Amino acid sequence: MSKQGNKIAVVGGGSWATANVKILTDNTSEKEIFWWMRNAQAVEHIHKFKHNPNYLSSVEISVPPQNISTDLKATIKEADFVLLNVPAAFLKDALTGITPADLAGKNIISAIKGIVPDENQIIGEFLNQHYNISFQNFLVISGPCHAEEVALEKLSYLTIASSDTELAATFAGMFNTRYIKTNISDDIYGTEYGAVLKNIYAIAGGICHGVGYGDNFQAVLISNAIRELERFVAAVHPIDRDIKESAYLGDLMVTAYSQFSRNRTFGNMIGKGYTVTSAQLEMNMIAEGYYAVNCLHQVNKQYNVFMPICDAVYAILYQKRPPASEMKHLAEHLS
Repeated sequence: MSKQGNKIAVVGGGSWATANVKILTDNTSEKEIFWWMRNAQAVEHIHKFKHNPNYLSSVEISVPPQNISTDLKATIKEADFVLLNVPAAFLKDALTGITPADLAGKNIISAIKGIVPDENQIIGEFLNQHYNISFQNFLVISGPCHAEEVALEKLSYLTIASSDTELAATFAGMFNTRYIKTNISDDIYGTEYGAVLKNIYAIAGGICHGVGYGDNFQAVLISNAIRELERFVAAVHPIDRDIKESAYLGDLMVTAYSQFSRNRTFGNMIGKGYTVTSAQLEMNMIAEGYYAVNCLHQVNKQYNVFMPICDAVYAILYQKRPPASEMKHLAEHLS
């Protein structure tokens, strides 16, 4: 059985982790926050100055210094809810030394919009198979919400998904603030895969912009992307869902169009001729879609869903196809 306490451990030290800490501490419900990050210098800085020196540095951190640590096992031990915020590509590394026993009886929330490389699994599947986390104790945070706008307290909407909707409602109650509104869903597969796919489509949009396509084509690309997303999640987990809800269409739109979208920025650089390595080095941030498109390519071998946009991004990033010619070819499959 999972706990229903009010102690929450945030795992990760990046911008979205920092935004989640801000949301949780701005929420007025009674709770205790713990925070793990790998970077000891960042922890020391936060202890002294109450700001993350590397991400969203304008956000004042009100977590007690003794609750911010580089000891993940100790941080998890304190918690009833464990909120994962590390990039999917580094999740296995972050959890090194953590055993199923450490996570037993805890509710695990994924705020990771990615897929675990090598395993080719969304976070819920990975945790279920490798850490014995029941899907009844697993939650997903999704929806159109950039960390930078959370820092500015711009009104945003998040969807909390769990097969246990009462548990989702409990956690949502810890996340509501003046600037964060929450919705509840039971679609953990659709929201997780939707969050993975929208990063790939944002890269596609960035590539198109980089090679010179305009807004008219971008609109066609994204209208095709939401249909492609719908086909895939229907094949993987066929339940009744409205793909127009903000957890799916809204998240896709903000990631495809926003100035804060690292995946769109990454794609734009690829379209302009950067190599993958040079784009990653210049951004100094993780574009989850780069790893996700390879994983999805492998996963889709099982389902054989028609996914021309994902296929085009995969061809450019992993088969070294020229972006301009690949996008010209893709344009012939869109409507």
